Amino acid sequence: MRFRDSARLDPSQVQDARGRRGFGGRPGMAVGGGMGGIIMVLLLVLGGGNVLGGGSDSSESDRASDPADFGQPGAASQLAQECRTGADANRREDCRIVGVVNSVQAFWTDQFRRRGSEYEAVDTVFFTGSTSTACGPGEGAFYCPADDHVYIDLAFFGELQQRFGAGGAPFAQAYIIAHEYGHHLQDLDGTAARVRTREGPESDSVRLELQADCYAGVWAKGAVTTGFIESLTQADIAEGLEAAAAVGDDHIQRTTTGRVDPEGWTHGTSAQRQSWFSRGYDSGDPAACNTFAARSL
Repeated sequence: MRFRDSARLDPSQVQDARGRRGFGGRPGMAVGGGMGGIIMVLLLVLGGGNVLGGGSDSSESDRASDPADFGQPGAASQLAQECRTGADANRREDCRIVGVVNSVQAFWTDQFRRRGSEYEAVDTVFFTGSTSTACGPGEGAFYCPADDHVYIDLAFFGELQQRFGAGGAPFAQAYIIAHEYGHHLQDLDGTAARVRTREGPESDSVRLELQADCYAGVWAKGAVTTGFIESLTQADIAEGLEAAAAVGDDHIQRTTTGRVDPEGWTHGTSAQRQSWFSRGYDSGDPAACNTFAARSL
């Protein structure tokens, strides 16, 4: 994955709170837990009990109105100075994530406009170790609907690489970011509020996660059209598919416990995650991502 050297990045879409301590917020529920929930499940030996576990329980009145509710970073962030162009994204990991965020949001802004509606842009927050949000404490990578932010600890990519064999490659990281923004789309259209069943192979939680994978594939199909990314190769897409397989419920269960229990699934199997990402990529159509209407996942 290569960015256009001359592309103008917008670092204002990313808040840099690395090394800072966040502030508490109102309790809610992080959608999906995305990838962060996977690591928390690992740490809890698939025992659950963390806020990063499923759909949104927060209402519009629960949303944080003040950025200080979740920890506003100081003005000393270097992103604005260091991450200005696609050339910067090609040489620095944090600037690359800024570029991915810009591309993902530009893509969905255009998609919404084509359909006669307006996309609501949200920031990504970089943090270190753990952070407090309006959805409660979180680790890894996740979307919080209560304060409308995507959160990412860049060290999480390395942890995915070490534990599950994927996450270090540039497009693997892009897939994770695009997946979390897929949860924002679900919050915007009300899909996240439909989640009732949290575990099991046909659960709403699994359908939510697979749809976010599909949305990530749709973005990948049109990523070059946003003007930020110069090219995506088949090797890049293979990196995304490898990451999708690495974070499948069956793979994680087998790796951490030595057995597979479908009744404990919350994100979908490796094959399902790859399949729904591919469906989005092959079609380039968000309408192809309706996992809630699919008879078979």
